[in-house]
Amino acid sequence: MQDIIFKPQNSAKVLVVGDIILDEYIYGETSRISPEAPVPIVRVDNTEERAGGAANVALNVSSLGLSVDLLGITGKDESSDRLKKILTKQNVTCHFIKDESLPTTTKRRIVSQHQQLIRLDYENKKTTKTSSLLDKYIELIEKVDIVILSDYAKGSLLGVDSFIKYANKKNIPVLVDPKSDDFTPYKNTTILTPNEKEFEVIVGKYNTEDELIKKGKLLCKELKLSALLVTRGNKGMTLIRDEKPPIYHHAVTHEVFDVTGAGDTVIAVLAVSIASNFSLEIATSFANTAAGLVVEKFGTASVTVDEINKNLNDNKKLSTIVDRNNALKIIQDIRDRGKTIIMTNGCFDIIHTGHVRYLNKARSIGDFLLVAINDDDSVKRLKGNSRPINNLENRAVVLNGLSSVDLVVTFNEDTPEKLIEFLKPDTLVKGGDYKEEEIIGADFVKRSGGNVVVLPFEKGNSTTNILKKINNKE
Repeated sequence: MQDIIFKPQNSAKVLVVGDIILDEYIYGETSRISPEAPVPIVRVDNTEERAGGAANVALNVSSLGLSVDLLGITGKDESSDRLKKILTKQNVTCHFIKDESLPTTTKRRIVSQHQQLIRLDYENKKTTKTSSLLDKYIELIEKVDIVILSDYAKGSLLGVDSFIKYANKKNIPVLVDPKSDDFTPYKNTTILTPNEKEFEVIVGKYNTEDELIKKGKLLCKELKLSALLVTRGNKGMTLIRDEKPPIYHHAVTHEVFDVTGAGDTVIAVLAVSIASNFSLEIATSFANTAAGLVVEKFGTASVTVDEINKNLNDNKKLSTIVDRNNALKIIQDIRDRGKTIIMTNGCFDIIHTGHVRYLNKARSIGDFLLVAINDDDSVKRLKGNSRPINNLENRAVVLNGLSSVDLVVTFNEDTPEKLIEFLKPDTLVKGGDYKEEEIIGADFVKRSGGNVVVLPFEKGNSTTNILKKINNKE
């Protein structure tokens, strides 16, 4: 989204609960094969330890400047102590419930020439400390603005439904990164963030985007999710909500080096954005940008606010519409930085060269072009039962594909008058042979200190003429 800046609200506080993991990396060179077995010999040069699982989520939150508490179960061992030292150094407040009967979950990776040769996992999922974990969670949740549940299926969140229910009771948003072949325990989650493979395990395979959206909306309804964010690797991510059009974020083009922990970064940036009062549309845009950055780094890693802001222009457009309330939030943010808002409206049923040139001219008048489009019922009332040719979602995607358009918002009335009065653009633009006094909303914009501009349409370019040509050929 153009001109939107990621600026976390440092006063917000995040609670991360889940499976805490110590990631170990053993680096070395391989130049020969062992005489004992057909395996490479690694001459170890150095060893590195990093926070993984829920601990990596907490580090990602901390790197964005917010206060974060981390709660989870570890062993009562040196691995737990070393992990706490790593986290405390990065301003993460640790609340480890230590279980003497199990080791701290550890993933040990042998790496040579930037390639992972083997991974050794040390874990025990059977813990007796889940009730102690829930008791501590109930204590900590009183002082936070948002909760992240990071489920790596290592045993800490076996009773995840209890954690969700308590957050719901306190009206605190709860985001869940799932790791299960049964999503039922995640019912009533605010946002669920499965990757595409995890999503397909639950809903089955799909062949088209329409199938993806249909299955996603059904899952939202069944589990009573506010939103479902499916991360899809090189296909970006898709935000699905039951009663709203989907939002597609295309993958930000970067060289993929390592996808380890990318989901941790996504849910951390998403939570920080929501806690900082950004709309969900904008929050997912930030998360998508962050995901494109973190996969360039090796191993479990995090990103900074500066990195995200420097790369936002690679992912500045939403591929759908926003409602008027979220549009107002976006516009206010743009206006606070001294930018001018231009607004125009129309059905934009079949977009042609006349539309493209008109929108380019409108965009040149100010800094941010907002296009308001009639919803399908409104178009039908204005144009007849045979219209629209393209539904609302398709029209919005095409408009967002134009470099001149910064934001698309819909309205369901016959005219955009109420929307204009709600959004208060600096300049209202209309195409055609209108006189200023004939333009709906012109009086309000002028009274509010704004401007009204009439741009002529190109002759011969119209949706009506295009439809006539098509009908004549048939």
